[in-house]
Amino acid sequence: MVTTRLYRAGKIVKEGFPVADISEHLGEKDCTVWADFTDPTASDLAAIEEELGLHRLAVEDALHDFQRPKLDRYDTHLFLAAYAVELDTASGHLRTSEVKAFITPHALVTVHDADFDIAPVAERWDDDSDLAAHGVGFLLWGLLDVIVDGHFGTVQLLDAQIESLEDTLFGDVPHDREVQKRSFELRKSLVLLRRVVLPMREVVNTVLRRDLQSIDPAMMPYFQDVYDHVLRATEWTESLRDLVTTILETNISIQGNRMNMIMKKVTSWAAIIAVPTAITGFFGQNLAFAGFGTGWGVWMSVVLIVIVSGLLYLGFKKRDWL
Repeated sequence: MVTTRLYRAGKIVKEGFPVADISEHLGEKDCTVWADFTDPTASDLAAIEEELGLHRLAVEDALHDFQRPKLDRYDTHLFLAAYAVELDTASGHLRTSEVKAFITPHALVTVHDADFDIAPVAERWDDDSDLAAHGVGFLLWGLLDVIVDGHFGTVQLLDAQIESLEDTLFGDVPHDREVQKRSFELRKSLVLLRRVVLPMREVVNTVLRRDLQSIDPAMMPYFQDVYDHVLRATEWTESLRDLVTTILETNISIQGNRMNMIMKKVTSWAAIIAVPTAITGFFGQNLAFAGFGTGWGVWMSVVLIVIVSGLLYLGFKKRDWL
């Protein structure tokens, strides 16, 4: 599926035209073209390669998945690879969608699969149409802004998930298995998020360089704002990774403390039970001893059991062993 849009002097003048007409529109004054390819084939990109004179290596990168986030510079254009992210709050699983773009002085070509929704990007452009006169720089800013905002929003959701996990960790009812499983899932998502967010600093920093002829200098403050969001998302991700690690360690410590409490209680009750066992064993000897064969001997053994067991119980309770 291909979507096209033509801007002239900052205004949308045409949409849905064939890819073959792109080169003609680029020859017009004050014109900027956007073309969007969803799940393109090699022949689809071959057509746009011919129209815009794209580098063969950049087209190959656009066709192959699992590119690292980057901004490559070629003689006539730039090639962008980035990832949009979405968090499944129910499972804590992070889904990523790869987005690529060719940036020329007068055209932006986006390439992605069906999992990435380009509509929010188009809405961002429409909402800030007063900036459209800045050409390709405006289109690139809208794309990066939506992607980075998605990163930042995902970090916020992960932070909320971790706070909920902390409440579960210190709840009255133990949820050891749930906490451990959730912690590992969130940590895995944070590692993946860091992998796609961290390189974005280099990507946006490259855009901020003044030697890129495709970008209007008037757009630099807007890219600086995107860069600030990238830094905040990166730092937040790093701190959350450390926090999840702390939760895992704390959960193990709580389990150990809980086991120690159980062992103290079991040991204390075993000591109390051992007293009547020892006393009845003593009085059960087939030897003559004080109270042997008499009624008061029975009462003496009962009193000893009650007193010694009571003293042990009070002593353990005072030390919070019971």
